[in-house]
Amino acid sequence: MEHLFGVDIGGTFTDIVLVSSDGTVRTRKVASTTGDYGEGIVQGLSELIAQSDIDPAAVRGVVHGTTVATNTILEGRGARTGLITTRGFRDVLEMRRLRIPQMYNLQYTPPRPLAPRRLRLEVDERIGPRGEIWRALDEASVELAIRRLEAASVEAIAVALINSYANPAHERRIGEIIRARMPRGTHITLSTEILPEIREYERTSTTVVNAYIGPVVERYLMALGARLTSLGIVAPLRIMQSNGGVMAAQAAAAKPAYIIESGPAAGVIAAVAMARRIGAANVISLDMGGTTAKAALIENGEPAKTAEYEVGAGINLSSKLVKGGGHAVKLPYIDISEIGAGGGSIVSVDPLGGLKVGPRSAGAEPGPACYGLGGSEATFTDAMVVLGYINPNYLAGGRVRLHADLAHRAIAERVAAPLGVPPIDAAWGAYAVCAASMTRAVKAVSTYRGRDPRDFALMAFGGNGAIAAVEIARALHIRRVIVPPSPGVFSAFGLLCSDIEYVASRTVFRRLGEIGSGDMLAVLAELEAQARASLAGDGVAAETMIVSHVAELRYSGQAYELTVPIDAAAPDLKAIATAFDAEHSRTYGHASPGAPTDLVSLKAIGRALAGRDVSIMSRAASGCAAAAAVPPRRAYFGPAAGHCDTPVITRRDLEVEARRGPLIIEEYDATCVVPPDATASLDQYGNINIHIGWPRE
Repeated sequence: MEHLFGVDIGGTFTDIVLVSSDGTVRTRKVASTTGDYGEGIVQGLSELIAQSDIDPAAVRGVVHGTTVATNTILEGRGARTGLITTRGFRDVLEMRRLRIPQMYNLQYTPPRPLAPRRLRLEVDERIGPRGEIWRALDEASVELAIRRLEAASVEAIAVALINSYANPAHERRIGEIIRARMPRGTHITLSTEILPEIREYERTSTTVVNAYIGPVVERYLMALGARLTSLGIVAPLRIMQSNGGVMAAQAAAAKPAYIIESGPAAGVIAAVAMARRIGAANVISLDMGGTTAKAALIENGEPAKTAEYEVGAGINLSSKLVKGGGHAVKLPYIDISEIGAGGGSIVSVDPLGGLKVGPRSAGAEPGPACYGLGGSEATFTDAMVVLGYINPNYLAGGRVRLHADLAHRAIAERVAAPLGVPPIDAAWGAYAVCAASMTRAVKAVSTYRGRDPRDFALMAFGGNGAIAAVEIARALHIRRVIVPPSPGVFSAFGLLCSDIEYVASRTVFRRLGEIGSGDMLAVLAELEAQARASLAGDGVAAETMIVSHVAELRYSGQAYELTVPIDAAAPDLKAIATAFDAEHSRTYGHASPGAPTDLVSLKAIGRALAGRDVSIMSRAASGCAAAAAVPPRRAYFGPAAGHCDTPVITRRDLEVEARRGPLIIEEYDATCVVPPDATASLDQYGNINIHIGWPRE
């Protein structure tokens, strides 16, 4: 028998899924060990291995979603990084783009470059925009720069020369010199290897980000690999990418910028898989865990993606909407909106008497007050205990003991008293404020992008997603909420539904009508060969590889591109132009057919399909702690409905025929709240479907 593990790290819990070839599915939640995430992973894996009585040598793969890359930037603990660039271009990272995230704030200070100015050194060389060598590389200037960086004890070096995407010769030579001169183990990133595309600032920033987090990510993955080996697991370790594909751990260590949004992407891929399975083409995913809430748009069965991403800006609605607050990373990402709202989000009252929920979080240590681990500040979880939504005795099937008295005390002293209201009203206010914040996250991927949320279903998961989902859906006039099986570990299932994926790209930057089909075919063939080589290096058999191609185009004079699929076997320039016009009209509401169009870049996307039956989600052992004999719990549903004696049931107690709320559906990994004016039923795939009475009476 063979086994496969999915491991997803969150701010509060680490979720692990074990799938065996006989169809058995087991899940485990353990507290995230923030000092060393590997400890929590090994603990959870060890428990599942022992519980299942499996042979670790029979594990054929571990797929991991991690936050180590983004946390490295947010916490400012990356490697000492130097930058080598063309003379005259030392301050590209300082000048950035003329964008700030705070409107009208002329005093806004952008984040400091990850490579400080004293470690950004220039060399004599110059490549023209068509790849012609205007000035040969002066290797003496390279040697001087390397000696200075070595004296500064840098751990990583980024190389980004002007126009190197058109001719990588100088960058490659500098890379050779660095490897010959610098100590072994120095992390080297060439812009032509991480992002061989136009846009000087974005390319330089992406290269520096990759170098800055490289040593930290590499050490983390090496340590995790050693821990897996100590357990007897010698199977390949793969890492979720920000675009929803997975890659080998070795590739992730070399190109860690690809895994910055590794964790959040897994949940979206799980939602995509389930949406396709149930025939729901348009879905908005909502993942609310212990620290943050994340939303993403799934339209026509595909997640929305972007290459306009910034890291290090903290938690924000979207890099597409709020720009200039972080470090640009021009790589493919699932377009995710994120806010600081989770189970551990701290509920507080500001000096003006306003109620706030997050973005500060109690995390896993000390956690909410009700955990009894020393936390005294009120959190969203404490408020849910006071409202009667969460089991007052334990979470995660008893793994986390709760102290309801501490939750009531924290809400009464930290929130109710400053506001001068009863504790139950303070708890309801925290719930309403948190739901309003998450509504903004959903709007960021829907109404702010010209999509009507009423045309979508809301798929809620994460440990807390199903608690607040109905309130969010009601605010947006969404009538259907879907709560998938095992919602608390749903993102970990996404890891096991993801394809192995590698992307090869190149800037062409030619007028579409001026490039010949033969020239395009040659570039596409070379890119496809690169993508296939990456897949082969990951152990993928040639007959299982699938390669697709896309083109990035814009009307001449525009600043940004749109992506359209192309037929690499016989690229039709007129068909490509027509597809671009249609995409432009869909995205911006207008098009200019026949206008001069630039072909900016071509990409080959190599995939090896996971082939994983998403029914594993439905077969998960949810191990619901509550039973049919559990007495109703008194829960509060706002000023209109007040307190209600609410049945506490399990998912398996539901049927296809709708059951009217109020209901509290308890499971091992999450709690689902169905208010009085909603109904809940179970579909054939194990999803809870909640239909909402709207408008509220």
